[in-house]
Amino acid sequence: MKAIVQYEYGSADKLRLEEIPTPVPGDDGVLVRIEAASVNAADWHMMRAAPFFLRFAGFGLFAPRYRVPGADIAGRVEAVGKNVTRFRVGDEVFGDLSAHGWGGFAEYACTSEAALAPKPSNVSFEEAAAVPMAAVTALQALRDCARVRAGQRVLVNGASGGVGTFAVQIAKALGAEVTGVCSTGNVELVRSLGADHVVDYTRVDVTRSGREHDVILDAAAYRAISDYRRVLRDGGTYMFIGGTTGAFLRVALLGPWSGSRAMKFHAARPDAADLAALTALIEGGSVRPVIDRRYPLSGVPDAVRYVETLRARGKVVITRSAAIAPPS
Repeated sequence: MKAIVQYEYGSADKLRLEEIPTPVPGDDGVLVRIEAASVNAADWHMMRAAPFFLRFAGFGLFAPRYRVPGADIAGRVEAVGKNVTRFRVGDEVFGDLSAHGWGGFAEYACTSEAALAPKPSNVSFEEAAAVPMAAVTALQALRDCARVRAGQRVLVNGASGGVGTFAVQIAKALGAEVTGVCSTGNVELVRSLGADHVVDYTRVDVTRSGREHDVILDAAAYRAISDYRRVLRDGGTYMFIGGTTGAFLRVALLGPWSGSRAMKFHAARPDAADLAALTALIEGGSVRPVIDRRYPLSGVPDAVRYVETLRARGKVVITRSAAIAPPS
């Protein structure tokens, strides 16, 4: 099978398209024919081992432990081990492989059934592949960590990105009044996702608006956290999802001493039950994936480079169809 392989840390130039053996599932494994995958910030962080401490977190000290990157997939079950009970050959599935060896940037992947859930029936494989890591991150951060309730005010910074587009919709589904922060070119997109208020950060500084929020989900943390404290209600929660290493360290170090305003960070935990919850939202019409660009498997290096620019609107998808190329 064809797969993207990485033998050393570095830029997207280190990603190579090679022919490697198709994996064979063991007694507890599921072999999936991958129809689509998607790129997450986690992919390029792992590719570069940035921040450096990732090397000490099980990803490989001197070289990538997982030679085939890629977490989010959607496809059809090709084969199952004798102990697998949840899936049969031909089932349409989607999932996040990051807790089960990665391997999503390939024609086939072998994983545990715990990584997979039935694909939502009303979306394509490409749309389903855009969901797992980003949407589960938003769901867990809002529902479990911030405990968003109906009637609360939620601010989503980075509302047009991979996590942000899902966060806006999930917060609305939880009954919140949602403010999305994005650039000028993405205002209409964020409004179309159901945001009650959309702030163009190039024109308005939302941290000086005087409007307080119960929850701030920061998917683009590139400014001082103290700025957001000005618009966070007493007893409110600030959630760091993505941004600079410095911002992450400030939340990690200062969070325990943040007083009545909670400062937290959250990284997604792959969970098939959460994928099922998202499927219900997608099939019910409350959540829809947003896809910016599509690339063939051979275009993974370009796709990762584009995601690294931090300009993607929603998700970037890798499709099995080599006829689909990225826009110029």
